[in-house]
Amino acid sequence: MTEIQPKGSPWIAGVEPPANLRDKSMVEIYELECREQSERLAQLLGDYQGDPSTRKELDQFAALARSEGPVLFVGMGASYCSSITGVVHLQSHGRSSFAVDASEWLHYSEAWEQVALSMLVTTSGESAELVKLCQRGANRPVGLLCNNDKSVCWSLVQHKLPILAGPEYGNATKTYTNATAACIVLASHIVGYKWQDDVQQVLQSFSMSLELAFRRKDEMEEFCRGAANIEIVGRGAGYGAAIMGALCIREMTGNRAAPHSGGGFRHGPILDVNGSHVAMIFALGRTASLGVTLAQDCLKRGGKVILVETEERAASERLLPIRIASVPEPWEGITSVLVPQALTLAIAKRFGANLKPRFQYGEMKE
Repeated sequence: MTEIQPKGSPWIAGVEPPANLRDKSMVEIYELECREQSERLAQLLGDYQGDPSTRKELDQFAALARSEGPVLFVGMGASYCSSITGVVHLQSHGRSSFAVDASEWLHYSEAWEQVALSMLVTTSGESAELVKLCQRGANRPVGLLCNNDKSVCWSLVQHKLPILAGPEYGNATKTYTNATAACIVLASHIVGYKWQDDVQQVLQSFSMSLELAFRRKDEMEEFCRGAANIEIVGRGAGYGAAIMGALCIREMTGNRAAPHSGGGFRHGPILDVNGSHVAMIFALGRTASLGVTLAQDCLKRGGKVILVETEERAASERLLPIRIASVPEPWEGITSVLVPQALTLAIAKRFGANLKPRFQYGEMKE
């Protein structure tokens, strides 16, 4: 049983972690939270389909988005990564939309009045930048997507949606997955896409992909061992997953990892690919063939490639194909990230975690 702490409690969302969780190592916590993702995703999609208050908020956001101007998703870190998938979905359906870094938007933008809807995405609801943006947005069309209904941000914004990932004490895994799913649902509602028709396939494919990826985690770790750098490359929703995957590896293990869009990787980074590099390439969705071609080009330059795709492919000395289950666009934003999550777990189990468990947030600075 968890206990709700009084106001001013240091625990995340005011919920004290169970004693047995506080005794676990960061690696154990990380694995537990990775494997909890399927259950939390199902809970969120069920709530967004069936809860009247949630449907009312979705209708409100759709109404706000009918105004002139783009729809913005504003976030930091993992929340920014989730935002990219929502933006890709809106743009794919002809609605102007952009993801912006919350700190950059806070300090440099005076363009609030040109935006139809600003959707602020924050798991903690306590990040200094997001708190200030909530305060500034009091008289503007602003919405909030948040995992903490006891947070400052939650108290400041009228229209909001819950992430429903539960307290998270390791790296952003289930909060990224649920926030990304919520962004997809919100974007679908705005453009009138029947996302409910995809739910069963998404849930089944996500669970299958988690098992497929984590079953091969040790194989991936051995394949990457000794690499000077791990490049993670994606397009569309997969680009947000690439950023999140690189964050996961760097935060949890301290290993160097860098994210790229597929086109961005070709314009410079591919020039220094050699035997010391591993590129993890998401060859998924409408641009899957471009990912396969990029993988072939990396191999020609002497690099090693983990190729994430939905097809079966034979492995070679420098090519490790990892198959995941197929999902409708843009849900690859949550299935593809399972592969770097699994690699992260294997590295952390072998060499130790770079982080301590986040049983409480420190001061959230800009």
